[in-house]
Amino acid sequence: METKTYTVAGMTCSHCVNSVSSEIKQIPGVTEVQVDLASGAVTVTSNEPVNDAAVAAAVDEAGYELAS
Repeated sequence: METKTYTVAGMTCSHCVNSVSSEIKQIPGVTEVQVDLASGAVTVTSNEPVNDAAVAAAVDEAGYELAS
């Protein structure tokens, strides 16, 4: 199991949180996504290492930008 935290810019409400979470959960191997709206921190838990580019693409698909 692997856990990694990213920062997503531009999230302002629960709709944003749901959009980002839904897109990231579609990445194979991802088991859980936790979003802290106040800080923009997105913690991704997975069964196997997840490619950062896949996370960035999922965040982009949701309409936001991966800050780190």
